[in-house]
Amino acid sequence: MPVLYAIGIIALIVIDQLVKHFVIASLALGQSVSVVNGLLSITRINNTGAAWSILSGHQFIFVIIAILAAILVSYFIFRYWSNIPYRIGLGLLLAGTLGNVIDRIVNNHVVDMFQLDFINFPIFNCADMYLTFGILLLAIAIIREG
Repeated sequence: MPVLYAIGIIALIVIDQLVKHFVIASLALGQSVSVVNGLLSITRINNTGAAWSILSGHQFIFVIIAILAAILVSYFIFRYWSNIPYRIGLGLLLAGTLGNVIDRIVNNHVVDMFQLDFINFPIFNCADMYLTFGILLLAIAIIREG
């Protein structure tokens, strides 16, 4: 079972990296293509910060934080292995963290591409979605336990 779990996390990271590489190969920096008119566009940006470009240009800090977070999340995966919602949520957090830290180490920025056209929201990527869904799943699991 742990092998399949690890393969699942690796698959999520590979999907994230493939989408990023496809966007880099297909769109110029700043170029946007509508996918669903008024709803979703693919817009290529390079983000050197965190959400909403917070702390732009501080890649070293983000890499250190991501590595520490990955170690901590891995610990919690083993600690709460028997709790399936925790295991899934933590796996999503690990995949998202590693997907973005790969970009920071290799490219010195994170490639973002998904733009919600109906709301003023930061452009994001697959790894960001993994992080968001992981947090939501963990929050729901914690609330249900309480």
